[in-house]
Amino acid sequence: MLHAMQGNWLAGRHALITGGGTGIGAAAAAQLHGAGSKISLSGRRLEPLQKTAEPIGGTVVQCDVTEPEQVARAFDEARTANGPVDLLIVNAGIAESAPFHKMTRDGWNRIIATNLTAAFDCTQAAIGDLLKSDSGRLVFVASVASLRGVPYAAHYAASKHGLLGLMRSLAAEYAKTNLTVNAVCPGYVDTPMTDQSVARVSEITGRSEEQARGAITNMNASGRLVHPDAIATMILTLCLPQSRDVNGAAVTIDGGTAA
Repeated sequence: MLHAMQGNWLAGRHALITGGGTGIGAAAAAQLHGAGSKISLSGRRLEPLQKTAEPIGGTVVQCDVTEPEQVARAFDEARTANGPVDLLIVNAGIAESAPFHKMTRDGWNRIIATNLTAAFDCTQAAIGDLLKSDSGRLVFVASVASLRGVPYAAHYAASKHGLLGLMRSLAAEYAKTNLTVNAVCPGYVDTPMTDQSVARVSEITGRSEEQARGAITNMNASGRLVHPDAIATMILTLCLPQSRDVNGAAVTIDGGTAA
């Protein structure tokens, strides 16, 4: 039904998705492909990238986004395969948790490097293409942690607040161009990253994994984890030509927690 409504509104457009092998990135790849996009997927792990790319004819560009040289190479490989980048989905990210007094500088640097500095590098690698496109789209996958404090995840929340600041600044800077810049801000999503969060909470608190999953799930007002397709649908919507007047938005998708 959704794909029938989409038509081929993104036909011929090249979408590059970082962290594209699993979860939100993989779901976004499927939906953007369904709307006609050519897809490039980047990530560190080759196997999940290939698994996601194969059924949609996507291009895989292996890349650690914390290494600027790898970012530059990956974007060049994607352009060679699919042309200039029209749609950039900055999705790669990691999460960790610890009491603040036990956080290390290494942990802080790791989170900031992956969630914020890499977003800067990936955006700079694509900005020339995006500004030349007649309908350029830049979508950051942020978090509800971009909007509020998160106990035991100060470094993660700081990185996501920074990501929202980057988005809003670019949206303002390029408001008179054909490029729009937006963010989606999910709550807890049914992805491998949440599985990792469950394991960390279980380890830190001594709760069973079932109890830890229940506690995390109940942090969404709906009492359920958000499905990755819900995030992908919003990413698709923001990428459509019809969304040209949506700029600088932080779209919360968490079952109503932020209401």
